[in-house]
Amino acid sequence: MKVAAVTGAGTGIGRAVSLMLASEGYSVVLAGRTAAALDAVDAEIRRLGRRSLPVVTDVSDADSVARLFERIRAELGRLDLLFNNAGTAARAPIEDLSPADWQAVIGANLTGPFLCTREAFRLMKEQEPRGGRIINNGSISATTPRPHSAAYTASKHGVTGLTKSTALEGRAYDIACGQIDIGNAPTAIATHLASGTLQANGTVMGEPMLEMSNVVDAVRYMASLPLTANVLSLTVMATKMPFVGRG
Repeated sequence: MKVAAVTGAGTGIGRAVSLMLASEGYSVVLAGRTAAALDAVDAEIRRLGRRSLPVVTDVSDADSVARLFERIRAELGRLDLLFNNAGTAARAPIEDLSPADWQAVIGANLTGPFLCTREAFRLMKEQEPRGGRIINNGSISATTPRPHSAAYTASKHGVTGLTKSTALEGRAYDIACGQIDIGNAPTAIATHLASGTLQANGTVMGEPMLEMSNVVDAVRYMASLPLTANVLSLTVMATKMPFVGRG
């Protein structure tokens, strides 16, 4: 039995990836903050004839993450794949960005992946067969910022550092870690991009969007590799979005 855990599994990319993993034969642990959303995905997976385990989780809270992994260990016994997907954003000029909003973004986007990775390491090191794969959801902003996105950009730069450190430390334990940077997927965080968003030159422009299936297929490929191979960094983006040479 292959076991995967997905954070932010109730909506958007997390939901779509959870359904894909179930179709690929995984038992899927669904982690997120909203029970109703997790239960809806759980019902979809069960209709596929697969097993899932919804667990209400705040990834920014160490105790909540510990409880999540206690459930994984007790009820499923192992973890083969962790998709660190949960995240949030705060859009404001730096001078108007509140410390509370900064902390909320860093907590969900960077502390959350760290806490989940820490617990996954502990389980993957001791299970038989040993090892597993961790995929972090980064962002185009992990390399190039948008205006008014200091907290989000800083958090995603941090995710890149976490990815590389995890990949390095995982070598000894057959734990592979890679990062997918996504540009303009149709999620709640990104819905404003299509209708019009601030550009680096001060104009407002609607941007092209990806199909969700493009993102799912990219994660499917990363997850399909044997542990002897790893995609350290993968960027999937709308071809015509302003990224290369932003604006």
